Amino acid sequence: MRSSIILNDLFWLAPDGYQPFVPLSLQLGPNRTGLVGRNGAGKSTLLELIGGRLQPAGGHIHRDGRVAILRQDLHGVETISDLFGATEALAVLARAAAGTASLDELAEADWELPVRMEQCLQRFSLDVAVDQSLSSLSGGQGTRARLAALLFQRPDFILLDEPTNHLDREGRDQVLSLLHGWRGGALVASHDREVLDAMDAVVELGAFGAKRYGGNGTFHREAKAAELSQAEQALTVASRQSAELAAHRQQVAERQSRRDKSGRRRRHEGGQPRILLNAMAGRSEETSANQSRITKKRQESAAEQLQAARSRVEMIKPLSVSLPSTGLARGQCVVQLEQLTGGYPGGSAVIEGLDLQLVGPERIAVQGGNGTGKSTLLTLISGHLAPWSGTIQVIPDNVLLDQQLAILDRTTNVLDNFQQLNPGADATESRTLLSRLQFRDESVLQPLHGLSGGQLMRVALGCTIGNDRPARLLMLDEPTNHLDLAAQEALEAALQHYDGALLVVSHDERFLDAIGIDRQLTLT
Repeated sequence: MRSSIILNDLFWLAPDGYQPFVPLSLQLGPNRTGLVGRNGAGKSTLLELIGGRLQPAGGHIHRDGRVAILRQDLHGVETISDLFGATEALAVLARAAAGTASLDELAEADWELPVRMEQCLQRFSLDVAVDQSLSSLSGGQGTRARLAALLFQRPDFILLDEPTNHLDREGRDQVLSLLHGWRGGALVASHDREVLDAMDAVVELGAFGAKRYGGNGTFHREAKAAELSQAEQALTVASRQSAELAAHRQQVAERQSRRDKSGRRRRHEGGQPRILLNAMAGRSEETSANQSRITKKRQESAAEQLQAARSRVEMIKPLSVSLPSTGLARGQCVVQLEQLTGGYPGGSAVIEGLDLQLVGPERIAVQGGNGTGKSTLLTLISGHLAPWSGTIQVIPDNVLLDQQLAILDRTTNVLDNFQQLNPGADATESRTLLSRLQFRDESVLQPLHGLSGGQLMRVALGCTIGNDRPARLLMLDEPTNHLDLAAQEALEAALQHYDGALLVVSHDERFLDAIGIDRQLTLT
């Protein structure tokens, strides 16, 4: 299978002039390459450039073979047939069956089209009509439909952007099976550690450009840990050298001050000819000036090395998050559901006769296949959806972070969002609290409409659990979907120290293991 992509000095500029990454030169062959990087590094942009959806501002892209990209933007796509690009071709077949097709249409008709579409859909366990609305599908079903449409194009090189987002265990296994058996080229932007461990190589996109690691996700994480250790050692050495030079410069200045004082005293006492004393003073001043210039140059060089070492550590070091106590008493009832039944208006009941008790600080993972009502359950408990019958008792200070992050106001910036959700915090206090999730200085003024999905999740976390008194009940709906690896690990570390109650919808088993789930609630 022919499949290769070569990038030469490729870069892109947003309409506002923002450049997400430096010019990239990279060669991708017929193997599986993971694409990683911090949120906002430009991973999705790079895939869109390679796939031809965006045009580069400079550089070149050489594509060998047919390239297909997993669609994320479904603007103007309403049905399964639209997603496959087959709506008009299916209409021709319908007219042929009704006897109203023209001779030209009959000559061009693709009679095997429905069978090929069905085969692709069945590969991802989707039993849907070709005219079914995409809006009627769950998040996981939508991802499966997009994967089926991708393979329908019979590509040589596939570009996947977070392919396991929203997928249940079965769907994740299908993606992994696809990748394990893929013999063409694949570039997969993902923060899913299981997906990255199925890769042949990993490319990290960052401020330094694109760096290739010749191994899978585990190899990449180990290499990054070694890089961080080396960078921290270099920072220690640079800090020590800078301090030693500062001390040496102080000693030189003190010695020169003593010599100057001694010279002035001798001139005052008049024990030697004035011309000789002046000459000695001139040589001393010249020597002192030369030493001062040399010492200053060495100190400036050490300061530059120190700053470079600090920047390198900051670039590699994972995000660190700490949370204060929620004040939840052990054994306190947080959620009590009795015979809960509910769904969305106009549809059928998704949750039926459910009983559940959540006692703090218990942690429950809500499990189940796509479409079984996991997100609906969280929406009901949070009060954003009224139940059809049954009762819900829930602790007042609770927060839901849904997959759309509806809690955020996309029309304003990070700081404004924090103050809207925490009206008691002034600007200084808000900036201090936001710094826990690395929103510092001018970054708190970033408008939300320009942020990536992972950055938005970090904003939502900062605005809800980054305050001085986090909610006692935290409900998370697929929280790792858009977080980069560093942010995932930081979230895991934060939740390990969170002392409130957790209700989590996630298909990421490694994440659930890391945060210490107490029990599972499986919906069918």
